Amino acid sequence: MKLYSATTCPFSHRCRIVLYEKGMDFQIIDIDQGNISPGNHVPALVDRDLILYESNIINEYIDNRFPHPQLISTDPVIRARTRLFLYGFEQEMFFHIDAVEQDNPKIAEKARAAIRDHLTLLAPILAKQKYMLGDEYSILDVAIAPLLWRLNQYKIKLPKQAAPVLGFAERLFSRPAFINSLTASEKAMQMKEFH
Repeated sequence: MKLYSATTCPFSHRCRIVLYEKGMDFQIIDIDQGNISPGNHVPALVDRDLILYESNIINEYIDNRFPHPQLISTDPVIRARTRLFLYGFEQEMFFHIDAVEQDNPKIAEKARAAIRDHLTLLAPILAKQKYMLGDEYSILDVAIAPLLWRLNQYKIKLPKQAAPVLGFAERLFSRPAFINSLTASEKAMQMKEFH
């Protein structure tokens, strides 16, 4: 199994986290986003004759193929809610990442505000539980961790009422799989406290 991964891409980072959580045999091929991966997508997973794109699809495939530890519930209701949350993450936060990285200050600031506001909405949930779905680490935690790691890089400062989100981020960042998933470029982002 090979993962074509860009060294600072948050979507590639998601897939690297899952691979390390599973503790399986895999190869990560670091590429510049200007180079070509299979199908010219990053991340891209190659498993024998199968080529997959899109981080959430890749991660669901890995979780189904290597079910220990399980990151997506087998319960149909929880699975459906998880997919809705993932869809919401993409539409309400990750959708804005390209705009944050643009040279246009007005567009970038509007995107930062959208991400900040949606992260802040998670604070009441995370004030009551350890992870997004309760006490169990799940694919939702994997999906949001790369964004939280990049808050400084994206110049997003969370308000005081979002303190539970920052505590949640620290729990995610302390996991061995998260630490192992970081590239040298991501380590250099040096997550700092937001107080």
